[in-house]
Amino acid sequence: MKKNRLGSSDLYVSEIGLGCMSLGTEEKEAERLVHEALERGINFLDTADLYDAGRNEEIVGKAVKGRRSDVILATKVGNRRIPGKEGLSWDPSKSYIKTAVKDSLRRLQTDYIDLYQLHGGTLDDPIDETIEAFEELKQEGYIRFYGISSIRPNVIREYVNRSQIVSVMSQYSILDRRAEEEVLPLLAEKGISVIARGPVASGVLADTGASKVEKGYLDYAADELIDIRAKLAPLAHHERSMSQTAIRYSLSHQAVAAAIPGASSLNQLIHNVKAAESPALSTEELEFIRGISRANVYTAHR
Repeated sequence: MKKNRLGSSDLYVSEIGLGCMSLGTEEKEAERLVHEALERGINFLDTADLYDAGRNEEIVGKAVKGRRSDVILATKVGNRRIPGKEGLSWDPSKSYIKTAVKDSLRRLQTDYIDLYQLHGGTLDDPIDETIEAFEELKQEGYIRFYGISSIRPNVIREYVNRSQIVSVMSQYSILDRRAEEEVLPLLAEKGISVIARGPVASGVLADTGASKVEKGYLDYAADELIDIRAKLAPLAHHERSMSQTAIRYSLSHQAVAAAIPGASSLNQLIHNVKAAESPALSTEELEFIRGISRANVYTAHR
C-alpha cells in the first residue's frame, strides 16, 4: 500500500489507516482485525485513551505486541475522567498530559508513542503549556512526534503558528467539506499533514448506507442525502464502490496523508483496504462531486 510522509516527520503512514475506535471490546475479534489490517498493508493505527475507557488502547497494544516496529501507533490525550464526577472533563494541562502518557504507554505495552495527539482544544486552553508538555515528552523519548485532533480552524491556526505539530486529524468527507476553505490550504502551505477521519460520513456514504440517511448529516436533510447517494452511484463501478469513492475523495487533497475509516468487521476492513487499490478520482469526477455536494463552512466550533 502507498505510504505518505506525515508532515515534516520521518513517519511514513499507509494512506489507509485503521481507526480503532470501532474495533469493539471483544478481544479476539478486535485483535484479528488489527492483525488482518497489518497483513494487508496498513501500518497506521489510531486509538485514544478515552475509547472504551482505555480498553481500546489495551487491545491495540496486545495486538501489536511482537510487531511494534511494523506499526505507526497514534493515540490521543486531553479528555479526563475524574473520580466522582460524571462524564469527561477537558484537561490540556502540562501536568495531566505528562501523567496520562504514562498510562497510555502502559496500556499499549510500549515504551514510545509514534504520534501523540491533543484530543480537542479551545482558544481558552493554556496552549503554550500544552505545547511545552508535548515538546518535553519528545525530548524524554516518550513520543516521537505530536499533532492535534481538531475541527476548530482558529485552534488549528494557533498550533500551526506556535508549535511543531506534524499533523492535524480532522473530519473530512464529501459531506463534510468544511476544512477545504480554511484548514487544508493552510496545512498544505505549512507542510503539515491531515489525517482524514470520517471519510464515509458515519456510514451515510457506505454501499449499504441507505438506511443511515434518516437522521440527516450535519446540515444535510435526509432527502438531500438520498439525492447525493443517487448521483454518486454512477461513479461507483466494479473497480470502485461508493464507499471507496468516498475514501478516495478524502485522499484527493494534497494535504491529506491518510484516511482512517473504522472497521467493525473483516468484510468492512477488506473493503476499506481495497480503496487503496481502486482508481484515484479524475479531475472531472472531483468537480462533479463538488457540484453535487455542499462547500459547507465552519460557523460553530471556531
